Amino acid sequence: MNLLGVVIAIGCIIATMLLEGTHPTALVNFPAFLVVVGASFSACIVQFSFREVLTALKHVLWLVSAPRLNFQSQGELLAGMSTIARQQGPLALENSVASANDDFTRTGIQMIVDGVDKDALYALLENAIELEQQKLEPNAKFFESMGGYFPTMGIVGAVLGLIHAMSLLDRPDLLGPSIAVAFVATIYGVAGANVFLIPAANRIRSINAEIALFKYMTLEGLVSIASSENTLMLKRRIGVYTGNLNGD
Repeated sequence: MNLLGVVIAIGCIIATMLLEGTHPTALVNFPAFLVVVGASFSACIVQFSFREVLTALKHVLWLVSAPRLNFQSQGELLAGMSTIARQQGPLALENSVASANDDFTRTGIQMIVDGVDKDALYALLENAIELEQQKLEPNAKFFESMGGYFPTMGIVGAVLGLIHAMSLLDRPDLLGPSIAVAFVATIYGVAGANVFLIPAANRIRSINAEIALFKYMTLEGLVSIASSENTLMLKRRIGVYTGNLNGD
């Protein structure tokens, strides 16, 4: 539950306000929200394609439930297929295609069954991993960019609020509250960027890296199977990724 950190951060901010005698409703200001969130999002629409924006927004779900990658289970699957390939031949792996949990593994097994050369297998699957990483990077870049725009738009919102406050110099009773409201936009910008957006970008990047690591481990196992290496050697290959170098 990575959003727990966001909840704790917001809770700390609200607790600080209460300790200082400020009511949390002081942070509720729609114009400030509009200029910070609306303008920042609009800037990202200029920077990214509409499809990239939609895809990035869908990946917010990763902050709640990241893709589950079981390295140990995948290693056992590859070891089992290695044993089958050595005992019954690569064609016997055709029955194992359906047992794989992801398209990448299924594609690799099918390529082995089809007799694809190990070097071509490695090149094709490695290229697939690199292309997928390039497609996933804009998801993190979107939130990173939003995190860069938020503080700037917060300052814009504060300046707009101060412009309004200057028109109330002849009304001291309204001047103070107007200045306070002006700085709400700054809080939105700075807190939104550093509590949610930049951490979200880094979290998505870490998940992307874990996906790549998982697929590189799978690639090593598939190449080992295609090379007709013994199962112990395969376990040692993928042991680099699971931390079990002895292949036990």
